[in-house]
Amino acid sequence: MSASLRGKVVAVTFIYNECPDICPLLTQKMVQVQDELAADFGAKVAFVSISLDPAHDTPDVFKDYAQFWGARLDGWSFLTGSVEAVRDVTRHYGVLFAKKADGSVDHTQLTTLVDAEGQMRVQYLGARFDPEEFWRDLMSLVDKE
Repeated sequence: MSASLRGKVVAVTFIYNECPDICPLLTQKMVQVQDELAADFGAKVAFVSISLDPAHDTPDVFKDYAQFWGARLDGWSFLTGSVEAVRDVTRHYGVLFAKKADGSVDHTQLTTLVDAEGQMRVQYLGARFDPEEFWRDLMSLVDKE
């Protein structure tokens, strides 16, 4: 885990910039929770979104994506890398993905909460999770510190 995330509760998601439906819905819900976390966001809680389309999602593309959605970059990292590096991370979290002929990415929509010690604690499948439950789960992990 990177030094900037050490000691924080982290929500890890896997998205791609050109996703037409579920990724924007997930990002919108996470922005809502980011805003509800107020001062705890960035200080005690961090979000990490990892690209499933690293050939397209350059740092500049992700910077524009974050700005469009209102993601606070003081507590939210948008990461990309080689396809091999992304595959290694997705395997660790149990996420499957494959780029389709039309350029879209078929993928498992999974959000994982990692506690301050780096242990996976909660996973949410899909983007239909309740933002209030997500916030409560984050805060319960923060309160254990």
